Amino acid sequence: MTTKLWERTRKINSPRPGSARRVPQRTCVACRQVKAKRELIRMVHTIRDNIEIDTSGKMDGRGAYFCPTRECLEKALIGKQLEHVLKSRLTPDNRERLIKSGQELLKELSGKNQ
Repeated sequence: MTTKLWERTRKINSPRPGSARRVPQRTCVACRQVKAKRELIRMVHTIRDNIEIDTSGKMDGRGAYFCPTRECLEKALIGKQLEHVLKSRLTPDNRERLIKSGQELLKELSGKNQ
């Protein structure tokens, strides 16, 4: 009897054939625009209390997203938005390291898109 109940709920909750799957959406911490998760870059507050750029999108920890633009990167790192979202403090050294690695990543991404 439980198998039939499980099959019934699976049929109800499964997407209809031919219907598009829902695309995960995230908000940029700098410009507050809502975009598809794959269009944004993720920063993560790791378990080791570091803040890193997560290129895979799968690192463990609390994440925050920003648009792949220099303006959003700098606004997120210079302002307090990133610290607030990640519930962590950024040291000046960590902030500089993230700006440099973020700019390198943006250069790589712009090279791939052309």
